[in-house]
Amino acid sequence: MLLQFITKESCLILAVTPANTDLANSDALKIAKEVDPQGLRTIGVITKLDLMDEGTDARDILENKLLPLRRGYIGVVNRSQKDIDGKKDIRAALAAERKFFLSHPAYRHLAERMGTPHLQKTLNQQLTNHIRDTLPGLRSKLQSQLLSLEKEVEEFKNFRPDDPARKTKALLQMVQQFGVDFEKCIEGSGDQVDTSNLSGGAKINRIFHERFPFELVKMEFDEKELRKEISYAIKNIHGVRTGLFTPDLAFEAIMKKQIIKLKDPCLKCVDLVITELVALIMKCAEKLGSYPRLREETERIVSTYIRERDSKTKDQVLLLIDIELSYINTNHEDFIGFANIGLNFYWRAKVIRRGWLTINISIMKGGSKDYWFVLTAESLSWYKDEEEKEKKYMLPLDNLKLRDVEKGFMSSKHVFAIFNTEQRNVYKDLRQIELACDTQEEVDSWKASFLRAGVYPDKGQAENEDSLTQSDMVSMDPQLERQVETIRNLVDSYISIVNKSIRDLMPKTIMHLMINNTKDFIHSELLAYLYSAGDQGSLMEESAEQAQRRDEMLRMYHALKEALLIIGDISTTTVSTPVPPPVDDTWITKEPSPPPSTRHANSMTLPPNRPPAVRGPSSAPPPSLNPSPAFGVPPLPSRPGPVQAHVGEAGSAAAPLVPSRPARVPPSLPPGIPSRRPPAAPNRPTVVRPSEPSLLD
Repeated sequence: MLLQFITKESCLILAVTPANTDLANSDALKIAKEVDPQGLRTIGVITKLDLMDEGTDARDILENKLLPLRRGYIGVVNRSQKDIDGKKDIRAALAAERKFFLSHPAYRHLAERMGTPHLQKTLNQQLTNHIRDTLPGLRSKLQSQLLSLEKEVEEFKNFRPDDPARKTKALLQMVQQFGVDFEKCIEGSGDQVDTSNLSGGAKINRIFHERFPFELVKMEFDEKELRKEISYAIKNIHGVRTGLFTPDLAFEAIMKKQIIKLKDPCLKCVDLVITELVALIMKCAEKLGSYPRLREETERIVSTYIRERDSKTKDQVLLLIDIELSYINTNHEDFIGFANIGLNFYWRAKVIRRGWLTINISIMKGGSKDYWFVLTAESLSWYKDEEEKEKKYMLPLDNLKLRDVEKGFMSSKHVFAIFNTEQRNVYKDLRQIELACDTQEEVDSWKASFLRAGVYPDKGQAENEDSLTQSDMVSMDPQLERQVETIRNLVDSYISIVNKSIRDLMPKTIMHLMINNTKDFIHSELLAYLYSAGDQGSLMEESAEQAQRRDEMLRMYHALKEALLIIGDISTTTVSTPVPPPVDDTWITKEPSPPPSTRHANSMTLPPNRPPAVRGPSSAPPPSLNPSPAFGVPPLPSRPGPVQAHVGEAGSAAAPLVPSRPARVPPSLPPGIPSRRPPAAPNRPTVVRPSEPSLLD
């Protein structure tokens, strides 16, 4: 949990360590070193200075000479448990802390840089530095937010709720904008282009040119049922006579029945367009969300008008179908006619179906492969790919039959087979070839295409699946079969003409009777319908959410402007301090240090009322002694010992000099760190006790 906060670059780390413990093993400093290796955010705090053993101090640490940090150490003296239980006042505690640092010989010269007030001042300065450093980025962020709000707030800057003309003006503007948005969605626009989904006019275009043609193509004829109907029509027209020629009345009867089947796809196309238009109205009305009543009335009025145009459009579509039924134009330039069908030029050259199929061959003979198949009335060919440049094989359709094949245990595809009724090889040394599709629907579609090409299911299999009816037995007449095939091809030719005409007229009819009329209605009549729908005041009643949004936006806008002004003042008035130079803090992780040692006080014992001694230069050379090292550092041979005090004899008038503090140099000082020898204090001479009468006198 601690690392969750101190890993942030904006967090200042106070590494608190008691003075009576080993500083080199401080967990606080080690953790701070991990997250702040440069020491830019770490401030050392030494506590419990008043609880150190007698004769010891933390002067070298507080002077940042021993175990240094980049931002140094600050010593504090807090209230003890006794002070807390005694409800000692904070001010009194601060005064006691101040008195401690001023009266302690080791910390007297550091008193101005010690204590809780100095720690507070240091933290405030660091906060000031941080604020000044982050001001440019903060200013840029606030300016970008202000610019983003500028456009939205523009309409609210001069907002006056009591303006009587405001509601009328807003109503006119919103109705006009609604009409413009609807037209842009239908006709297309470069403003705010949606790159993820189709919408508006693009969806309607897809319905016209993809979905509607697909519905027409999906309306595939049941080949077996169609041939049965053609056979019935021919026989009923001939009556008791045996016809020598193919009757054209049979063609017209079958053709009209097929044209009637086009009504359902056409009406479905109209329904799809209406659904898309209603969704488009809902989308365009979202901008009216500030006024719920106005949005509701607009959606209701426009949707009602679209439903009215729905019935008129469907009537016109049904009229188009009836027009096609009224006259079968056998002289159409694209119709093959009886003459051409007799020559069979058109039918033989026409491709019935193209698509991918898989030829199932055993692994020993090459394995299964996918090919691009092309089925015509005469042959079945397959190619390497859909470009149809590299033909692999062409199989004539003479004497071929179809048969179903059970799907393999490990195969997910549906299979059917083609074989020769004369027991000849169909492909290479295979008596039958198995063709596989991904779905059963594709298998049924390919079977229907083979029926059109004259390749029928195996009779034995058909009898097992479904017993032959009397009409099936009669259809085996060769002359009747030729007539059925002729009319079947004529129906296929003419229905393609009708489909082409319907695909062309349906989009035009829907655009004229529905979409364009709806656009004209919105531009010219919607406003009048809104005025007649109810009171203008109720229509333009603003929603509570919109009022709250406007107030919050204006408040945010003014707050951003005020924040930028404050930042400008801070930038010109704030004074920051430079970052301290780096120090050698490798001791935190590499060189653990033993606890600080005791400084032995070698000065003479002073009377109770005697003032404390002041450090000063020593006049006598120090003898060669080896005192106990400070902070656990090994003894130094060159370190001078304390100066022995010259104690005067009892009754002498002159008091002895107070011994000065011996100079100590720590081992292996890194470059850049000053010596620990205290400088001579010319303004602080050695205090000499005045002569006092002896107690023996």
